[in-house]
Amino acid sequence: MGEGNLSFRRLSSIRHRKKRTAAKDEAESSLISSSPPPTPITPAAVVAKAAKKKAGGARLWMRFDRTGAMEVVECDKSTIIKRASVPPRDLRILGPVFSHSSNILAREKAIVVNLEVIKLIVTAEEVLLLDPLRPEVLPFVERLKQQFPQNTDASGNVVQSSSLLDQEAGEGLQSELPFEFQVLEIALEVVCSLLDTSVDALETEAWPVLDELTKNVSIENLEYVRSLKSNLTRLLARVQKVRDEIEHLLDDNEDMADLYLTRKWIQQNEQSEAELGETASNRLSRATSNRSSSMVTSNTKDDDVEDLEMLLEAYFMQLERMRNRILTVREYIDDTEDYVNIQLDNQRNEMIQLQLTLTIASFAITANTLLVSLFGMNIHCPLYEMDDVFGYFLSTVTAVCVVLFMLTLGYARWKKLLGS
Repeated sequence: MGEGNLSFRRLSSIRHRKKRTAAKDEAESSLISSSPPPTPITPAAVVAKAAKKKAGGARLWMRFDRTGAMEVVECDKSTIIKRASVPPRDLRILGPVFSHSSNILAREKAIVVNLEVIKLIVTAEEVLLLDPLRPEVLPFVERLKQQFPQNTDASGNVVQSSSLLDQEAGEGLQSELPFEFQVLEIALEVVCSLLDTSVDALETEAWPVLDELTKNVSIENLEYVRSLKSNLTRLLARVQKVRDEIEHLLDDNEDMADLYLTRKWIQQNEQSEAELGETASNRLSRATSNRSSSMVTSNTKDDDVEDLEMLLEAYFMQLERMRNRILTVREYIDDTEDYVNIQLDNQRNEMIQLQLTLTIASFAITANTLLVSLFGMNIHCPLYEMDDVFGYFLSTVTAVCVVLFMLTLGYARWKKLLGS
């Protein structure tokens, strides 16, 4: 699934992020490390409000944070709205009504992702995954576990997020993508893998069926092609929706900048600390430094968009290749249908020519029958009294019939109504 493009993108991202100043890295790492870990969704509170959740439509969610800690609980919409700070309409996007749509929406503190079977809400610290026990979603859960393994200390206890982030800062891992982008990358990888498998299955099924149809035009083969074309249309619509959503993000730098949740979270914490530590004596100098830092932050924001753009472009190219493969199969189906129609038209023309030939023969025989029926009437004629006249008369009438048939047939060929 495009490992070369993804590795090239990661190397470019690392080289780009190493250009940041050491002071900014230390400040960000210290700020992140000082933050408390996200509070888990306690099952006790869930059980206590079971009746209310049933009334509000509780659904199965999985919480997965950056330390690798995870839990699966049932939550209603109000709990998810309060925890992720998303509007209620975003949960409707994750509902069954919009199950076939593809959306990547940036909110103030979260990213709402609805890609095929992957339906989740990403914050700067954790992931809220809807219906994690579905067979189609299990590969995404496994990839999350591989990407964010649960860290333990020597005694076997789970390392908290503050200790983990201190360790990452000491190891110099600030050059990696933010947590939300790593989750988004895993979601795109799983979705692209699912779509690529469907495209492979479509191609494997399409070529033999279409080749068989060119050899034998039967009702069974036509039914196979009809079913194949329906599957192709649905698969093309799925690929097109994901591709259009990524293309929409690539066309708008502001939307891509809004997806940087970790950066917005750091900036909000820096601003709150600055407001708390600000005094009346240094307010003027603080305003001047804020203006200069905002200019640096805006430049950094524009530079960071390139990392997300590289990530999205890699999967956009994969989806574009899938789309081209599907369009190639559809073109082959159209070519096969044209070939079958040409065959049917040729057979239809041959049948028309045969029918025209038989009509000409029937016309000649009808003329012969008319002449014979005239002499068969009970009317006196001198020919009846002549001896051995029947043989000459029959031969003459037959010759006239054959000549009439040949003349009519030659006229039809002269007018190109019949083939040579």
